Amino acid sequence: MFENYTELMNAVVDKYLSPENGEIYELQSAMHYSASAGGKRIRPAVMLEFGRICGATAEEVLPFALALEMIHTYSLIHDDLPCMDDDDMRRGKPSCHVAFGESTALLAGDALLTDAFKIAMETSVEDKQRVVAACRKLAECAGSRGMIGGQVIDLKYENKPATLDIIKKIHLLKTSQLLVAAATIGCILGGADESCVSAAQTFAENLGLAFQIKDDILDVTSTAEVLGKPIGSDAESNKSTYVSLVGLKQAENDVLTYTQTAISALDCFGDDAEDLKEFAKKLVYRTF
Repeated sequence: MFENYTELMNAVVDKYLSPENGEIYELQSAMHYSASAGGKRIRPAVMLEFGRICGATAEEVLPFALALEMIHTYSLIHDDLPCMDDDDMRRGKPSCHVAFGESTALLAGDALLTDAFKIAMETSVEDKQRVVAACRKLAECAGSRGMIGGQVIDLKYENKPATLDIIKKIHLLKTSQLLVAAATIGCILGGADESCVSAAQTFAENLGLAFQIKDDILDVTSTAEVLGKPIGSDAESNKSTYVSLVGLKQAENDVLTYTQTAISALDCFGDDAEDLKEFAKKLVYRTF
């Protein structure tokens, strides 16, 4: 199921973001370069699956799924910039600012964020209240009280120790919030009730924590060749991470605990959520 979503999203990215000849060709090339760089498409897949469970068609959800992937891509472009994490590699390829220059990369991120909301509004969902609610949720999760807020706190503790509570807050905002957008928007577009939306949010928050802790583990145990990006930079700069604070074994146990909490939140969806449960389990055992 989720492999099909990946293929679908790759085709949609190419359809909407392939560059056209003209004055902004380089900008569009940078946007497409980063959006098609081999991501897992986790967030759009989660949105499409929750939409399916709650009664929305793939065609209705796809514009929002692409919008979310564009927002995720813009965040990665900006994350890699010299003024942020200063990473030269992303998914095994040169980062956007390395391939296209810093100013073009900055503007490519800006354009992806701005165009995302235009594309989201192309949904064929007829209930406009659902569309407005979905757009509001997308903005909330991506904005100052969501992903960007997490990035700000992350930068604040770049060169000083952080507590475990601070690390969890960063993960809940910087990582979980776009997953919250994915899960809840899928429900909203399908017309789910508040209890289902709340359950989807619980699932996404805990899955995001498990996902990011797993990333911290892989940064210690994997290689740059496998991950497609630099590893060990946090340790080199003495930056606090989940693993550095609780140790590798406890971090691995916590990944399992958060994953199980996420899976348990799906019980209200019954047998329809089996694919989502299996998907969550696969993220725990991933190697990249």
